[in-house]
Amino acid sequence: MTRKKAWEGRLSGGLDPLFESFNCSLAVDRRLLAVELEQDLAWANALARAGVYGPEELAKVRDGLAAMLVEEREGTFPFAETDEDVHMAVERRLTELCGPPGEKLQTGRSRNDQVGTSLRMYLRAELARVDASLLATLSTLVTRAESEIATPMPGLTHLQPAQVLSLGHYLLSCFWALSRDVERVRAAGRRADRMPLGSGALAGTTLNVDRKVLAAELGFARPSENSLDAVGDRDLVAEVSFALAQTLAHLSRYAEDWVLWCSPALGFMRLPDRLATGSSLMPQKKNPDSLELIRGKAATAIGQVCAILSLQKGLPISYNKDLQEDKAGLFSLLDSAWQCVEVFRRVAEAFEPDRARMRAALTDDLYATDLADYLVKKGLPFRSAHEAVGRLVRAAAAAGLSLSKLPLAAYLEASAHFDARALELYDPEVSLARRNVAGGTGAASVAAQLEAARSLLTCLHDPNGSTR
Repeated sequence: MTRKKAWEGRLSGGLDPLFESFNCSLAVDRRLLAVELEQDLAWANALARAGVYGPEELAKVRDGLAAMLVEEREGTFPFAETDEDVHMAVERRLTELCGPPGEKLQTGRSRNDQVGTSLRMYLRAELARVDASLLATLSTLVTRAESEIATPMPGLTHLQPAQVLSLGHYLLSCFWALSRDVERVRAAGRRADRMPLGSGALAGTTLNVDRKVLAAELGFARPSENSLDAVGDRDLVAEVSFALAQTLAHLSRYAEDWVLWCSPALGFMRLPDRLATGSSLMPQKKNPDSLELIRGKAATAIGQVCAILSLQKGLPISYNKDLQEDKAGLFSLLDSAWQCVEVFRRVAEAFEPDRARMRAALTDDLYATDLADYLVKKGLPFRSAHEAVGRLVRAAAAAGLSLSKLPLAAYLEASAHFDARALELYDPEVSLARRNVAGGTGAASVAAQLEAARSLLTCLHDPNGSTR
């Protein structure tokens, strides 16, 4: 028997087969099945309270929904080719299981408010999964930073030697970036905590439904304030997309660093074999593909932000079928965001730093700012000190020597404020120790950062705690 479309009373004849396939969203929204069934149970109870279902009918519907939930968990739910979307699949299957009461479940609501509600419920669980992985990554970064507080390494700007850093300070920079991502993900989730169900197609249901009770049953903070706004609202998709894209952008930047570190030219990092791949042609290769894939997936995430904003920008108010396109990119982003965070965490947990290579890469030009600061402490204005050290660097380059190998006479020629003690500045431990300002790379500062990071982690693990 051919199942009729929900809207067939208005239109005659069947759909063009290509358009029917084009119109179907089941391939994408079928993953909403579990939350759709949860929503349907709450709506059935609301219909009973409104007098639409009698006790026997409600019992049949509840039993049918329970049976479908088992099918969903076991992966045996019988989707049909004629199902337009997950909502119609549930209505069809429920009617098969319990007869006419199944056809009454749609009373007082529309697929417009259904999909908005199910999408929010689904996002709640998916964001919790990403959140948990981010928290685990933050914990990993703290653990790794604790053991690298005093490990010196070259710090770069413009990919050029800049100043000496500690590896612990570097790892904590990643911690603070990802901690902001946790806050963004959670903030997006909080703003999405409004239930559209009961908004109907656009004007609100005519049934005597207590939407506050319904919202509480489905775990929402409150019902949506305006039915017209609710059915077309995809702010949550845009906000979640941005929050996850920003997370992946952060991961991509650190992944880029680590790809460079894995190169034999630098050799600062070694990946375990389980997080690398080889070459199908070149036997010697060990490729950091785990990190390169993170960079690639960040690009797709950025595209999703552009797509969802472009989708919304020209739509008239209320629901439009364009909004059916809101989920494919979002679902893909949710999947890849979790994978990226998890892979990044495993790399952060398992990589081996080559401390000797990092120390060997500490070239003399990393101490140029220390030389300028030395002159400042001797009373020279900073711009004059900057110019003097610049002359010294130029002299070293002309002589083909490193800064520390220049004779003292070259220093005195650059500035009379130099003396022999300036040559003691070419020491990474000395350079780090001079930067114990709050937020700096000195050991005491990094230790203070670690304490703050542990405190923040405690707050982030407590859903009622303040993050800042």
